[in-house]
Amino acid sequence: MRNLTHAPGRDELVRRVSELEPVLRKHALWAEENRRLHDEVIEAMADAGLFKMRVPARYGGFESDARTLVDVGAALGLGDGSAAWTASVFWIPTWMAGLFPDHVQDEVFATPDVRVCGTLSPSAAAAPADGGVVVNGRWGFISGAWHSQWQTVIAMSATPDGGQEPIMALVPMTDLEIVDDWHVSGLQGSGSVTTVAKGVFVPRERVLSLGAVLQERYASVLNAGTPMFRAPLLGVANASTIGLIVGLARAARNAFLDRLPERKITYTMYASQGEAPVTHLQLAEATLKIDQAEFHAHRVAGLVDAKGSTGEPWTLEERARTRADIGAACRLGQEAVDLLSGASGGSSIYRTVPIQRIARDIRAVGLHALIYPSTNFELYGRVLCGLEPNTFYI
Repeated sequence: MRNLTHAPGRDELVRRVSELEPVLRKHALWAEENRRLHDEVIEAMADAGLFKMRVPARYGGFESDARTLVDVGAALGLGDGSAAWTASVFWIPTWMAGLFPDHVQDEVFATPDVRVCGTLSPSAAAAPADGGVVVNGRWGFISGAWHSQWQTVIAMSATPDGGQEPIMALVPMTDLEIVDDWHVSGLQGSGSVTTVAKGVFVPRERVLSLGAVLQERYASVLNAGTPMFRAPLLGVANASTIGLIVGLARAARNAFLDRLPERKITYTMYASQGEAPVTHLQLAEATLKIDQAEFHAHRVAGLVDAKGSTGEPWTLEERARTRADIGAACRLGQEAVDLLSGASGGSSIYRTVPIQRIARDIRAVGLHALIYPSTNFELYGRVLCGLEPNTFYI
C-alpha cells in the first residue's frame, strides 16, 4: 500500500520553499496586522506539498524524514517566522493523527492537504459517555487553528480506580469554538488562538491514552513498521520545530547583510558600517552561533532518522538530549539574532524592517515550554546525573 515513488525529495522540497519566499515576505506584515496567515500563503504552502510531508504514503503523503523537516523548516524561516512556525506545528499533530486506528486515519486523511492543529496541554476534562467521551475545556496557543480541519486535543479523564489520566483525541474543528485572542509580541501571524470544547462528544475510536502514546504504544497497524512512526512523540516534535530556529537566525543574518552596504555608524567617522572592526566581530560571532545551532538541529534529525530506520529503542539519555539540543539551538539562534539586531541601529525598529520582526519571533519561539533552554538543560543534566526525569514529556 505504500507508494513513495512520486514523493519529492529533500532538495526538491527546499527548492519549492525557496520559490515561496517572495510570497511569504509579501504577506508578512499583513499576517502581523491580521494575526493569522494570509490565505495565499496557506495555498502556496499547500501547492508546494508542505502539508503532505508527514502524511502516510498510502494517502498520497510524502513520509518525509526528519532531516527534510529541518531543512524545509529552515528554508521557511528565511521567508517568515510565523509561516515557518505554523507549518512546523502542523507537521506534529498530522504525525500524531497517524497514531490512531487506521480507519480513523481514513477519515482524517480523506481531505486533500489536510491540516491538523493541536497541543500537548491537558487543559480540558473528558467524561465517560456511551461509545466515547464528552469533552469540555479550552486550549491556548493553537497555531494555525484558522486554517485547520482537525485538532488533536488533550484532556484529563477519570480512571476506574478514581484517578485521572490524560487522553489524546481527534476532534473536527467544526465541533470547536475559536476565541480570537491572539494579541502578542511575536509570531503574530501564526494565529495561535484559543479553542473551546463545550460538550463535544468524541467516539472511543478517536481517543488514545496519552501515557501509551508517550511510551510509543500506538494504535495504528499499517504505520507500525514505517520509519516515520518509529519514534517518540517528543523526538518528532523537536525535529519538526528546530529547523525554523536555524531559519530565523539565517534570516536575521541575511537582513543585516542586505542593509549593510547603505549603512554608516552614526556619530562616528565610519562612513560604512562594513568597514568597522566591531561589525566584523559581531557578524563573525553571529555566523558561528548559527553554525552551532545548525549542528544541534541536524543531530536531532540524524537521531530520529537513524532510530526510525533500524527500529532500535531510544535510550533515556537520547530522549533528554533532543530536548537539550532544541534548547541549545534556540539559545544560540537568539544570541545570533540579538547580536545582529543590536548592530542594526535605530532605523531597524521600523515595522517595515524585517530584522525587528525576526527578533520578536525567535524570542517568542524560545518561550515555548518545550523549547525554553533552561528547562531543557536541567532535564538533560538530571538524566546525565542518573536521576529520573521530572516530566513525562520526554
